[in-house]
Amino acid sequence: MKHYDLILFDLDGTLTDPWEGITKSVQYALAKMGIEEPDRHKLTAFIGPPLAESFQQFYHFNEEQAWLAVQYYREYFSQQGLYQNKVYDGIPELLSSLNDRQISLGVATSKPTLYTEIILRHFALDNFFQLVVGSNMDGTRVLKSEVIESILMPFGRESQVLMVGDRRYDIEGAHKNGIDSIAVAYGYGSLQELQEANPTYLVHTVAELAELLLI
Repeated sequence: MKHYDLILFDLDGTLTDPWEGITKSVQYALAKMGIEEPDRHKLTAFIGPPLAESFQQFYHFNEEQAWLAVQYYREYFSQQGLYQNKVYDGIPELLSSLNDRQISLGVATSKPTLYTEIILRHFALDNFFQLVVGSNMDGTRVLKSEVIESILMPFGRESQVLMVGDRRYDIEGAHKNGIDSIAVAYGYGSLQELQEANPTYLVHTVAELAELLLI
């Protein structure tokens, strides 16, 4: 693998497994919208894409309803859901090794920056990263391509940057910004979804990711 000046990591499904917190937050929001969904496994698809987009796609909400559902989601997520999360085994060790090699690290996520920073602090991951960029609380900058673009503008497009993520949105965002990508199949994107997105590299486990990044 070539040398990269900056490695960007997605959060959900890449650094941490947020299944419990996100699905409970969506379940809470749907209940507030008058929809009972007892099976949280049906809500797994909410992990990765922008929330409002998912409410529109999966529950046919209009834009106004979707934004209201996002507010309800945040009622639960901000108090409980963001802590109902766990770091994937091997991630802290990988990040520490990359720090030892003096490679700049960042988080690029569609989750609001505010929540992302709280999660990283709570799980003692914050000190590994030089920058953390997510979406805005007003619903702007939610597309992964926009998040990556906002990072590259001050960092410099001549730099070698790599995006690591578990959904097609991460890989497509990298393509749109002309940077390389690693798709991780241990998260929430199917192998078919990731292969069709055409990443630069594809790994199946955190151990494989570490092996690739630490060559």
